[in-house]
Amino acid sequence: MTASIVGWAHTPFGKLDTETVESLVVKVATGALADAGISAGEVDEIVLGHFNAGFSPQDFTASLVLQADPELRFKPATRVENACATGSAAVHQGIRAIASGAAKIVLVVGVEQMTRTPGPEIGRNLLRASYLPEDGDTPGGFAGVFGKIAQAYFQKYGDQSDALAMIAAKNHKNGVANPYAQIRKDFGYDFCRSESEKNPFVAGPLKRTDCSLVSDGAAALVLMDAETAKSARRAVNIRATGHAQDFLPMSKRNILDFEGCTVAWQRALAQAGVTLSDLSFVETHDCFTIAELIEYEAMGLTPKGQGARAIKEGWTGKEGKLPINPSGGLKAKGHPIGATGVSMHVLSAMQLAGEAPEGMQIRAAKLAGIFNMGGTAVANYVSILEPVR
Repeated sequence: MTASIVGWAHTPFGKLDTETVESLVVKVATGALADAGISAGEVDEIVLGHFNAGFSPQDFTASLVLQADPELRFKPATRVENACATGSAAVHQGIRAIASGAAKIVLVVGVEQMTRTPGPEIGRNLLRASYLPEDGDTPGGFAGVFGKIAQAYFQKYGDQSDALAMIAAKNHKNGVANPYAQIRKDFGYDFCRSESEKNPFVAGPLKRTDCSLVSDGAAALVLMDAETAKSARRAVNIRATGHAQDFLPMSKRNILDFEGCTVAWQRALAQAGVTLSDLSFVETHDCFTIAELIEYEAMGLTPKGQGARAIKEGWTGKEGKLPINPSGGLKAKGHPIGATGVSMHVLSAMQLAGEAPEGMQIRAAKLAGIFNMGGTAVANYVSILEPVR
């Protein structure tokens, strides 16, 4: 690819009562430009990832990035949206602008503010990322949709509650070292496995610890073309990308296969000229623990129906053969929808630059894989990153 990440910024994720969408955007846009060591006037294009879907009364938000610096006035700015993969859609759009020659420097921002929305509205907003004619009345909203997926998986391959609890425990343990994470607490396997007043069942076999968090937050990065990036103080190259969009109705596909995820991984790995075993770690989309389990299979880590092996045999732990979600994932870090994909790229770039927080850094990380998913494996984005220096 022709683009490199040369600067970034990341707010903590969580319930940010003193922030607004605008203040979050301004904070990370300013921070990313400073980190890249460039002025706002050098930016050629701006891409904002913002799902919204009713979370914020302020829509038409692309131009909010201009609030960060007067020199951004009159720059091309576009908002993109692709459900929970909105952040990666924004990153990939920036990469395309550079690959086409339309821009040399692109500022990419992802943002969401969800916690000010009442609970029932949160459920309705999130359910808009499903196919409403079929799933619009699902009890439990989007969690209910994934609860159905978990039930179908259990019926076909057996009860996987142990594996799901191990995934939740792994990600919460990893999140302790992530200063941006919404929850920095190691709950342990026993808590995640057991139903309790603090960990009730939410939908089907999914408990609270199986579900990602409602979050506020933002992340931003600066992309440069490879030639311009030679003058940057450090750079992380986008070696390859893959995007596969699948049918929105689950009834038109085998929902237990996450076929779009598989296609996106195959495209990105082929473009990069590497295999899954070449990766140092992966940040994957664990909106629910059942999603991470199926993603093990869809990315090719295990055969279908055997995803539990990857977690039970320690493959995906921080010291395993393919660490998955060393950041804590959406499970611990939080999931402010428009920011999630940008966050994945920022934290992966930090790992490859050797700048991840203490305790989170993967030793000698040389190649990162990122999978960001919108809806029920509908929008599927993969990026392969490598350090330039």
